Amino acid sequence: MVTGAAGMLGTALLARPWPGVTWTGVDIRPLAPRVRGRASFVRADVRDVEAMTRAFRCADVVIHSAAALPSHRAAEIRSVDVEGTGAALAAARRAGVDRFVHISSTAVYGLPRDCPTPEDYPCEPVDPYSAAKLGAETAVLRQREQGLCAPIVRPKTFLGEERLGLFAMLFEWADEGRHFPLIGGGDVATQMLDVEDLCAAIQLICEAPDDKANDTFNIGAREFRTLREDFQAVLDAAGHGRRVLAMPVGPAVTVLRVLAATRLSPVYKRLVHKLTRDSYVSIDRATQRLGFNPRFSNEQALLKTYQWWRANAAGARRSAGRTHRDPWKQGALSLAKALF
Repeated sequence: MVTGAAGMLGTALLARPWPGVTWTGVDIRPLAPRVRGRASFVRADVRDVEAMTRAFRCADVVIHSAAALPSHRAAEIRSVDVEGTGAALAAARRAGVDRFVHISSTAVYGLPRDCPTPEDYPCEPVDPYSAAKLGAETAVLRQREQGLCAPIVRPKTFLGEERLGLFAMLFEWADEGRHFPLIGGGDVATQMLDVEDLCAAIQLICEAPDDKANDTFNIGAREFRTLREDFQAVLDAAGHGRRVLAMPVGPAVTVLRVLAATRLSPVYKRLVHKLTRDSYVSIDRATQRLGFNPRFSNEQALLKTYQWWRANAAGARRSAGRTHRDPWKQGALSLAKALF
């Protein structure tokens, strides 16, 4: 059973070859067309305990990936991410689910000074999204203490088929033959993740014995470079000879913070800060305990996603939304395209 089944990760899980597994997806939105024949579907809100209990009764494992993203308003983020996780946990307990795999985020660390960041690094949320992710983890840990096998997965930003969100901006600007501006020039080491590697890690967690799985795991690419280098690979693939350009840190941060606060830009506060400092985590625990071995580097994941976008989404007219499967409104940033 996967909650948030209509999202990018849910879709990738349902599409993954996984012998012996029968899937049911839960979401308030319909499943993506490419996976509708691969799973049963329950249309329900994850905050509805009764509906979740009914859905979970046939589940051996629940993969809880339903969440409201940073592009949502703070109250909605807390409602879906914290209250929704609490409701899903209560439903799992009522339905007698054996394992509850919670998809969290490395956002719970806030803006860590130490890299690679290990799982026991202090969590210091810096915005409503990271605070809600930590609140959800707290609820999961309470149930783990009461005997539920409840692994927590903390992935880095992941890419793959149907990944739009802010990356659609990079792909669009590259495809149109524009330079791409980054605060400080992107000279910071930033780890990402291919969704196929994330799905592989989740499969390992689902299949591992309790004594290995019942823990918290960072998941990310093993090979990554600076944002400048990895984003430049996309511009090079576009074939227009464009470059990543450096924007002065102070003025750019000030402008983006104002635009984010007034909802004239999709670049949220934590992301603004992430663009100016190294961001990568240790994956040693997942490697040693689960045998996790990521196949794709940052560059490979970005280029795979860009090629998918060019083939499937570049010419499509689709309304902007707030999930990873939707292009986000560029707001005032769309006006800046003329400068690059």
